[in-house]
Amino acid sequence: MRWGRFRPAGAALAALLLTGCAQFAGPAGQPVAGEPARGGDRGGDRSRNLPPVVDHVRTTDRVVFLTYDDGAERDPGFAALIRERRLPVTLFLTDTVAGPAYGHFAGLRSVGASLQNHTLDHRSLRGLPYAGQRAEICGQQTKLRSRFGVRPHLFRPPHGRYDSTTLRAAADCGITAVVLWRATLTPAGNLTYTRGDHRLHPGDIVSVDEATRTEALLETIEERGLRVASLDDYL
Repeated sequence: MRWGRFRPAGAALAALLLTGCAQFAGPAGQPVAGEPARGGDRGGDRSRNLPPVVDHVRTTDRVVFLTYDDGAERDPGFAALIRERRLPVTLFLTDTVAGPAYGHFAGLRSVGASLQNHTLDHRSLRGLPYAGQRAEICGQQTKLRSRFGVRPHLFRPPHGRYDSTTLRAAADCGITAVVLWRATLTPAGNLTYTRGDHRLHPGDIVSVDEATRTEALLETIEERGLRVASLDDYL
């Protein structure tokens, strides 16, 4: 597959909102990617169907998944790239950050971007009581359903921080998978990895910190004989 050449329009994103969202900080004993997480603060909760926590999708297809958090997706060059190539990216939206630009995200959704849940206020959830976590997750479910007519089924906890209470709250809000990442594209243009060897593999979920560097990332993906696919089609 050959990607067309593209030069992003406009200046680079002045400042990535809520910097550091893609710095992994999940709990010790993170579940194996693609397998259900264990959880529950009480013994009775352990038998519940909790959403899996994934940073990688088990697949033989030569695909990877590009994900973006917060407000980085509002760069005009990024928007043009998504429209031109109809890239099936996944956008995790926080209401207080993305809300003022929901019209823009509606346009991206119309050309194939998937809009998913990243809480109402971008609070770090780990350690919060159930009621607070549920309000953050379910509140954003309601916002996105009201604005876009869809109910997200994927959720990314801010900063990657979560606990068993997060999983219970997510399940009760209709979330079917909690999405982390195995690779991160940093603002410097480097790919870093949370685990395993330092190269992209089929099924990797990539968190992109700097939307303006997406084109260069596409070249790296192509060099590995991979392509971008829709996370919705695999989770």
